[in-house]
Amino acid sequence: MPDSSTLASLNAIAHSIISYSAMIAVGLIGAGLIYLAVLYYRDVTQTQHAIRRNYPLIGRFRYFFEHLGEFFRQYFFAMDREELPFNRSQRSWVYRAAKNIDNTVAFGSTRPLNHSNEVLFMNCLFPTLSEDAAPTHSVTIGEGYCREPFSSAAIFNISGMSYGAISKPAVQALAAGAREAGIWMNTGEGGLTPYHLEAGCDIVCQIGTAKYGVRDAEGNLSDQRLADLASHPQVRMFELKLSQGAKPGKGGILPGGKVTEEVANIRGIPVGQDSISPNGHPDIRSIDDLLDTLARIRRVTGKPVGFKMVLGFSEWLDELGEAIHRRGLEFAPDFITVDSADGGTGAAPQSLIDYVGLPLRRSLPLVVDKLNEYRLRERVKVIASGKMINPAEAAWAICVGADFIVSARGFMFALGCIQALQCNKNTCPTGITTHDPELQRGLVPADKAARVANYAKNLMHEVGVIAHSCGVREARSLQRKHVYLIDERGVPEPLSLRYPDQTPRPEYLIASTADEALTP
Repeated sequence: MPDSSTLASLNAIAHSIISYSAMIAVGLIGAGLIYLAVLYYRDVTQTQHAIRRNYPLIGRFRYFFEHLGEFFRQYFFAMDREELPFNRSQRSWVYRAAKNIDNTVAFGSTRPLNHSNEVLFMNCLFPTLSEDAAPTHSVTIGEGYCREPFSSAAIFNISGMSYGAISKPAVQALAAGAREAGIWMNTGEGGLTPYHLEAGCDIVCQIGTAKYGVRDAEGNLSDQRLADLASHPQVRMFELKLSQGAKPGKGGILPGGKVTEEVANIRGIPVGQDSISPNGHPDIRSIDDLLDTLARIRRVTGKPVGFKMVLGFSEWLDELGEAIHRRGLEFAPDFITVDSADGGTGAAPQSLIDYVGLPLRRSLPLVVDKLNEYRLRERVKVIASGKMINPAEAAWAICVGADFIVSARGFMFALGCIQALQCNKNTCPTGITTHDPELQRGLVPADKAARVANYAKNLMHEVGVIAHSCGVREARSLQRKHVYLIDERGVPEPLSLRYPDQTPRPEYLIASTADEALTP
């Protein structure tokens, strides 16, 4: 048995070990707290990631779980292409394009290539070489029919998102990014604001059923307000919205929580009350009313005027074509924006999102073909809208006959949207669709503007890559024969067979094919 001196020594050693262990533990805890404090400071001061800026430290778990998600989906849950409304593959492409980082993938496609209505582009044996590629041709809207026609070579632009539905920093970032990329920005029905104008980008002013920003004291369309808007050189076109994809047959819905004093002043509505637009224009109840209104806006503003709609019943397209020929081409819309019925950014009843109207895959060919049938295709330009956030979707729309493509949700992803599905509330965690200043601070316009521009530029570049693979020199030279659709039997079918295109090719496209004989 050890003597008392030995026990005392052992006790002293044990006491020292405990003391040092406690000191080390305290030191590690202190170091950990300092490290967390540093991370907290870095998160709240950085401007690249809205989630980390709004939710310091906690927001970092998103990226950790996102990384783990790859493995969980691989073994337990859905694959990348099974998420809705936009799957992870679609969103990841936008995120990488917006950050201007490597957008290549490995180990083959995860896309089902034998499902009905899937799109396949037909590459030719001798694709267009880089030295033979041509810049995207400019298209002019309203030439010969208005005082100030608008020309643009940009095939991909920002669709309507109202200030109020989206935040001030989101509008500022989109406007600055549009300016940098050389694309236009649609105001949405909420009206033109100083935030749209401050960056100097091209602007399309949208006129909704409530006529926010262009109405008089009684709520009627005001020539004076139209002229005031048109006096801004940046305002290049006006778009009369008849319906939109999120809610065809219902007007805009802005929850009262988003109707701040500033939003209320711009729209001319009470603060804090739901802003619900009529489900149609009370003064436009026929095709002739529509053409009269378009002609009036064009006469007052001197700028191109068109309308936006979701196609349901299509018989009215015949009535439109007949009325234009009866009254004269000067009454025709300068453009038609065809919106898809599969939803959009706005708050909407699910019954309308899910069940009303035609998706763009059906409606765009119908509209283009009707314009061809009535020999109006050169007079009336076509803008395609709806769930097109990746290059292949935009390229498909051009093949069908669209002159331009516009996207809202694609640019929301470029701003940092994580598809939290909070757009109809005031709780968007990335600051895009909220007026909560604590959440808005996560969205720094200067940083996000660069991502907006990168996204637009990279998408248009990759549409060009698809075009060159098909053997044509630039994106606007793509035609229906370059696309095959998978039919119900899983067999590829040329789009030109399903929707025969009998339109003469515009002069500038006749010589734009690198190897016409070998192009499918």
